[in-house]
Amino acid sequence: MRESPGIRAEWEAANPGNVASAQNAWFRDPRQTPMSTPASPPDSSPTASTASPRSLALIRSEADLAALPASERIRYRLVGADCRFHANDNISDFVRAGETEELKAEVAEKMQEVLRALVIDTDSDHNTQETARRVAKMFVDEVFRGRYQPMPPVTEFPNVSRLNELMIVGPISVRSACSHHMCPILGRIWIGVLPNEHSNLIGLSKYSRIVDWIMTRPQIQEEAVTMLANVLQERVKPDGLAIVMEADHFCMQWRGVKDLDSAMTNSVMRGAFLKDSNLRREFLSLLSKKTA
Repeated sequence: MRESPGIRAEWEAANPGNVASAQNAWFRDPRQTPMSTPASPPDSSPTASTASPRSLALIRSEADLAALPASERIRYRLVGADCRFHANDNISDFVRAGETEELKAEVAEKMQEVLRALVIDTDSDHNTQETARRVAKMFVDEVFRGRYQPMPPVTEFPNVSRLNELMIVGPISVRSACSHHMCPILGRIWIGVLPNEHSNLIGLSKYSRIVDWIMTRPQIQEEAVTMLANVLQERVKPDGLAIVMEADHFCMQWRGVKDLDSAMTNSVMRGAFLKDSNLRREFLSLLSKKTA
């Protein structure tokens, strides 16, 4: 989880009367011990369950926090820990057991309002009676699950044989979504690794699992590839890392200019791939043979 130093400052600017209280540790990281029992009972008024934490008086206990919807509880923890929660951020450290089910119920309720605003008669139209529930499940459990689930387990092996030759994995299928219009991004990724004797080797399938975890979030392609490179660099620690992604963007094919023939290709080169043009050329030439 990446941190944004301005989140707490934003909260304090929006709640000037509560700044001193905020310094009394009412904001807590969810990984710390639970808060003590409050001196006064939690507010059970209707507004307590719907207002944003940024506009609420500070929550003094877990009981107060429990009165909020799951989305507000999670947001409150994120703000308290000064952590960013952009569309492509993983927030699983701040989601507690059972809260994804609550999130799905919240999203379904809001999606039902969207359908109503679109003047769709979900009472009479049998095709849309379960649409809100289906869409909520799709967002939380499937297409955006990379936000709410922790990184999949990755088994690492020591480089006993001291392998130091180019390895290429791909093409790996990519299914993501544009954070501008929430339209699908469908494509392929190739990963090139140049290990050294101190590198960690990971199973072949783990590359696919990591790609899937990173890509199942709303985002733009340029940031997705960079994020993937950062994770692999940290886990494998190779001398060189290269990633190429090619994808169709439905935000351009389905809407807008409606250009069905355009695709986007971008790359990230690290270490030896950035410095050695021959290695880079070898990697790219092998990609063309793979796609022929």
